[in-house]
Amino acid sequence: MGHVNLEKKWLFPLVISSLICIFLLATTFNMGLISSIHTFNSIFLMLPSPLPTNQTNPTLFAETKVARSPPPNPASTIPRFGYLVSGSKGDLEKLWRTLKALYHPLNQYVVHLDLESPLEERLELASRVANESIFVEIGNVFMINKANMVTYRGPTMVANTLHACAVLLKRSNDWDWFINLSASDYPLITQDDLLHTFSPLDRNVNFIEHTSKLGWKASKRAMPLMIDPGLYKTTKSDVFWVNPQRPLPTSFKLFTGSAWMVLSRSFVEYLIWGWDNLPRTLLMYYTNFVSSPEGYFHTVICNEPEFAKTVVNHDLHYISWDVPPQQHPHALTINDTETMIASGAAFARKFQRDNPVLDEIDQELLRRDDKGSFTPGGWCSGKPKCSKVGNPFNIKPGPGAKRLTRLVKKLTSSAKVGGGQCK
Repeated sequence: MGHVNLEKKWLFPLVISSLICIFLLATTFNMGLISSIHTFNSIFLMLPSPLPTNQTNPTLFAETKVARSPPPNPASTIPRFGYLVSGSKGDLEKLWRTLKALYHPLNQYVVHLDLESPLEERLELASRVANESIFVEIGNVFMINKANMVTYRGPTMVANTLHACAVLLKRSNDWDWFINLSASDYPLITQDDLLHTFSPLDRNVNFIEHTSKLGWKASKRAMPLMIDPGLYKTTKSDVFWVNPQRPLPTSFKLFTGSAWMVLSRSFVEYLIWGWDNLPRTLLMYYTNFVSSPEGYFHTVICNEPEFAKTVVNHDLHYISWDVPPQQHPHALTINDTETMIASGAAFARKFQRDNPVLDEIDQELLRRDDKGSFTPGGWCSGKPKCSKVGNPFNIKPGPGAKRLTRLVKKLTSSAKVGGGQCK
């Protein structure tokens, strides 16, 4: 009897030990099998490919397998925007007025005063952002404190725009389009109008005015080589020229157009992450290109087939140019009000500080009480008006939505049949 009890005592540990041994043997076998398969695959991949070297089918490249952001939730019908509002020396008040005219709790904002701005102006802007109660509550306004040097005609403006894009991508997954504006821009519609108009649109559409007909720009901008001192100096100075000139490229087609854009998040991700090398290659090419903000984004998007089909040939701005265009557009005044409104555009430029036309836009188009207040929208709550955030999803479009919707429908309908797309 004692012998039987002893056998029972050792039976359980024996069973457990056997199971552990079986598990270890199975694991060793599987790991060896995986290692063998991996070795076989490695040898296979080292063999020369039977495909021709000029194969362009994108499904054959590893880069196309890079994970991208998931598509927007179809249940979320209200889009969001990520803004860059930038300025230079003396632009503090203009930038602040534009920012408050553009504000909506659903959006994201990056503001930047470049390195030419006095330290006092940059500190004042930082203080205003930090002490605006709604900005603090929502947390959707970010200032680039380490200011960049930006030269208007050089690539530093492109670098600053890409910097803002990267900041927006890091800070939030909750925006659908990127819009770059300067302190000399101003909205002609409310953000409720803009959100309402963009709600039914394909989130991949890009509004970027462009053309491949370079004209005089071929010899005056594409072929000359220049250096932007803003790349390596802390003080602003004009670009200088380098000889000899270069021929026009043959590996990609050049495009030019407006420096002001509404870009889809998917395209912005492509610019920043670049799952193929085109964005980086063109960034280096445009380092020596005069007025590169008027060419870099346009050339990238039109040379990438995936995105070329998403382009709408318009920048959603009203800008008054000389014919032929000069370096800078006209400064807009009260006399331009009717034409601006009739254009249906979402934004206009450029405006001088505190020009009476801005007061006219505030009162007649934005319904703002004064230049220091927010543009009223469905989100506004509290007394005084818009001193608190109510329901940010309460969108109340006005007449501006009708004007912009007409323009956008016309533009997108033309784009669907290939009108003006990357030609």
